[in-house]
Amino acid sequence: MEVTAATQSASGAQNSQKKLSEDFDNFLVLLTTQLQYQDPLDPLDSNEFTQQLVSFTGVEQAITTNKNLENLIAQTNTQNLSNAVSYLGKEITLETDRVGLDKGKAKWEFSLETTSKETKLVIKDDDGKVVHSEFGDTEAGLHEFTWEAPEGTDPGIYQLEVTAKTASDTEVQSTIFSKGIVTSVESYGGDVLLASNGILTHPGNILAVKDIKPDA
Repeated sequence: MEVTAATQSASGAQNSQKKLSEDFDNFLVLLTTQLQYQDPLDPLDSNEFTQQLVSFTGVEQAITTNKNLENLIAQTNTQNLSNAVSYLGKEITLETDRVGLDKGKAKWEFSLETTSKETKLVIKDDDGKVVHSEFGDTEAGLHEFTWEAPEGTDPGIYQLEVTAKTASDTEVQSTIFSKGIVTSVESYGGDVLLASNGILTHPGNILAVKDIKPDA
């Protein structure tokens, strides 16, 4: 079972509490021994023992505060996980040029700041090898682009590159978005992440959510 950051923190607080208890027991044994064998004509200074007791109390309060914070974090993570479940089966849009295949297809959107004379779309695999290229829309605005991969294509992660230029050979600024179906919700390093076409992302990165039919 995967050990989350919250679980690790809780174990740390428990270990600190155990170590403090052991140290305090040793302190009491030492204090009792010293009092038993002290010189009645030259008794031990009680201020030192008082300061040590105050120190133990301060450490115990700090550990208690940390345990309360850990419980609060655990409750928050549980709530975040519960909220993230609502994304299952829905199509999300992210600002990234990378996406995995879903039923042999990869779906992107790209926006052009201005109208271009020519827009070239290039798809590369994880090794940077070009697997497909074609010319795309040239109008300014947002455009959808779906690549139907040839049968037998590796279901890995693919990257889209958009190169657009005006008639005067000036580069047109573009932004690329990927689209995918959320298939699972995972907890990693204390964060709740959504799995979509082979990519893990935080819910805060989602730009759009679309409710679709499971067989769409």
